Amino acid sequence: MVKIDKLTSGARAMQKHGSGIAEREGSGAIAQLIQQYCPDGVEYVKLDEIGSFYSGLSGKSKEDFRDGNAKFITYVNIFNNPALNTDVEDKVKIADGEKQNTIQYGDLLFTGSSETPDECGMCSVLTHHTDEKLYLNSFCFGFRFNDLSDKNPDFMKHLFRSSSIRKVICKTANGVTRYNISKKEFAKIEIPLPPLPVQEEIVRILDNFTNLAAELQAELQARQQQYNYYRDTLLNVECRIKNVEWLPIPMFAELKAGKSIKSTELEEIKNDDHKYPCFGGNGIRGYIGKVSHSGEYAIIGRQGALCGCVNWASGDFYATEHAVVCSPLDNVISRFVYYLFATANLNQYKSQGAQPGLSVQRLNELVFPIPPLSEQQRIVSILDRFDTLTNNLSQGLPAEIEARQQQYEYYRDQLLTFKRM
Repeated sequence: MVKIDKLTSGARAMQKHGSGIAEREGSGAIAQLIQQYCPDGVEYVKLDEIGSFYSGLSGKSKEDFRDGNAKFITYVNIFNNPALNTDVEDKVKIADGEKQNTIQYGDLLFTGSSETPDECGMCSVLTHHTDEKLYLNSFCFGFRFNDLSDKNPDFMKHLFRSSSIRKVICKTANGVTRYNISKKEFAKIEIPLPPLPVQEEIVRILDNFTNLAAELQAELQARQQQYNYYRDTLLNVECRIKNVEWLPIPMFAELKAGKSIKSTELEEIKNDDHKYPCFGGNGIRGYIGKVSHSGEYAIIGRQGALCGCVNWASGDFYATEHAVVCSPLDNVISRFVYYLFATANLNQYKSQGAQPGLSVQRLNELVFPIPPLSEQQRIVSILDRFDTLTNNLSQGLPAEIEARQQQYEYYRDQLLTFKRM
């Protein structure tokens, strides 16, 4: 078992190393290349002038996503990964000769819709060559360059997550409770295309930052594995104590979906008029001026990119229809319910298809082992201590990873800001 203090010291050493990278790499080289290759500025071009869009899968039913024969790129994969992850188990049935669009090297993939405009149009790029046929989620769309000879796909993975491009992308989303990208408006987006040597140097610098963050993340994962071991051991109560009851959820908690809200009622930053956190399917969406619940509850995301994720809400808050609030009955501790659901991989019970979801009815069919209250309290006390060590953003590895992410985002936005030709 890896010791936590060893992990922390290693991470701090890499933090210092990361600062050195920033000082050495963040200036000079790019300026010299720009002066050499594009002293008069960088060309900006509209997307519809340099490529074309294509759609995801069409004509598929839920059955087609069971026991498939071809790799299927999900909404979540695109949302979470600037560089597309092709090492996946998600499959879809594709018949011989069936006409469907496939993903190619250098393609940009975008999420087409989300609960908020800020999460629409998240981009993932296929940055490596593959002989496998890859098919795209129907709620997503792809963009293919007419010519890749002057474009580095790794440059695009950074560019389309930059603050300036993200702001423009978000403006192309329309909707009320769910937002959808307008491809007509999306096609008008202008992007900078510096010469290839400039792209390559920017990729080298920014990849250094992301590689450092990945190393820190690997250390955090080692600590997380330690935490998971103790968590799973403690929650495996039926193997440790005799008087455990296996109960369906309605016998120890009431599940209730939240209520719909308008996006105009939300603010990204907490203020006097919008001071209550609003939970959606992916966690906190923003802040609102009204309350739907008060207390301590586990909240299950039932739609969105993180369907099945479990959050913890304490105090006054609001929950949207994309979240399920779990109210404990007298035979359970609310925090125990949170840990119980967080370890249950609820994502496996989502509906199959292009846009997965969890219904309250399906959740209420699940059965869990419930120990006496005294054992629940003991488990909660131990896991809360581990949870603080592992997840508290004010200390340890998570804070260091957050600092590296902020450092990366700063240099990314600086390096990807160009004078127009």
